[in-house]
Amino acid sequence: MKLRIGFSPCPNDTFIFDALVHNQIDTGDLQFEPVLEDVETLNQWAQEGKLDITKLSFPAFFSARNHYQLSDAGSALGKGVGPLLVSNEKCSLSAIDISQRKVLLPGINTTAHLLFSLAFPTATDKEFMLFSAIEDTLLQHNHLLGVLIHENRFTYERKGLTKIMDLGNYWEERFNVPIPLGGIAIKRSFEHSIKIKLEEWIRNSLAYSWAHYPQLSLFVRKHAQEMEEEIIRKHIGLYVNEYTRSLGLEGKQAIQVLFQAYLTLHKQSSSSTALPLFV
Repeated sequence: MKLRIGFSPCPNDTFIFDALVHNQIDTGDLQFEPVLEDVETLNQWAQEGKLDITKLSFPAFFSARNHYQLSDAGSALGKGVGPLLVSNEKCSLSAIDISQRKVLLPGINTTAHLLFSLAFPTATDKEFMLFSAIEDTLLQHNHLLGVLIHENRFTYERKGLTKIMDLGNYWEERFNVPIPLGGIAIKRSFEHSIKIKLEEWIRNSLAYSWAHYPQLSLFVRKHAQEMEEEIIRKHIGLYVNEYTRSLGLEGKQAIQVLFQAYLTLHKQSSSSTALPLFV
């Protein structure tokens, strides 16, 4: 049996799933076909239940929860890992009326968009684009703001952009839990035994990569070809942590808090939470 598993080409995802999709760990009679796409494409596909297993942003998971349940392994959560609101102007948050600016965001279904909307509910002039294009677009146009995620948080300063607000810090100070960025979801229709095995195999795949670290595999390097090695390692170090191996009680609580914020923002009632989120 072959399962299609979608994840992004970012170093944290390729690091986690390298051994799983390249037969370096024992997965019995199950095989995995990797489908690498940017996270917003995966978010959109999740609404259709297109893949058997998929990485996705948590707001996308919340809206696709009729198709999927969340795996305990493989997620990206943490403290100090949140999206950054930046500008190409040397200014502070107090000097800007956010509601009067166009803001570039990395996808409507991303955690970055949810956090921005929580922090600035009156800001409505939004443009969504591929996350990796936001940095350069800001450099080419004045008066725009942008929300950066992934490796761009390591490069924006050297390119002359200014941080206006750390949306991750905003979340942590307001809710006192880690920020949930993205998770691994598996089709609800699969047998529970397969879901449990998948969690074990993700942990084994992650352990395999850590056992060979600091060596970076060809798979990780290939898909991060535009990144310097230092940035690849910073990316892995920031987004692959104890919550990646297991959400634990703290991680699950953080996701529940984000889920309630999502429901409030989208004016959905708690009666729509009947489906269990986690495997």
